[in-house]
Amino acid sequence: MTDGTLSREALAGLEGKQIGLSDWMQMTPERVAAFARATEDHQAIHLDPDAGRAAGFAGAVVHGFLTLSMLSAMSYIALPPVKGQSASVNYGFDRVRFVAPVPVGAGIRGRFVLSSAEPRSDGGLMLSLRVTVEIREEERPALSADWRVMLLF
Repeated sequence: MTDGTLSREALAGLEGKQIGLSDWMQMTPERVAAFARATEDHQAIHLDPDAGRAAGFAGAVVHGFLTLSMLSAMSYIALPPVKGQSASVNYGFDRVRFVAPVPVGAGIRGRFVLSSAEPRSDGGLMLSLRVTVEIREEERPALSADWRVMLLF
């Protein structure tokens, strides 16, 4: 790393290691309501604390897909850029598990471990990332996933 970027070789040398930890991001009622509007998922447990309690939670809980979708923003904060990279493309997930509910109002952050960085025939680089989304002051994570991200050059 020289100017804040990693070379492809340096990135490959980090396989098996944590390569990023995002800042905490607040899952505010406004963010949850905006997600409900955007996705038309207005299930009451996400928007009404009483409905959340009636379902067995401590109050309203964040949509699991909202938690998952925050990985993009977390990655922009946490992952080091690679020299010559022009873009990163979400290639998909090999595994996603919603481990624990996120209370509305809680902070979450992403922890990224590089499983592999494989060169592609088109000059790109396919990253496999083991991602854990942590909930502030909670022992159990909200989510774990094996995420595939293609870097374009």
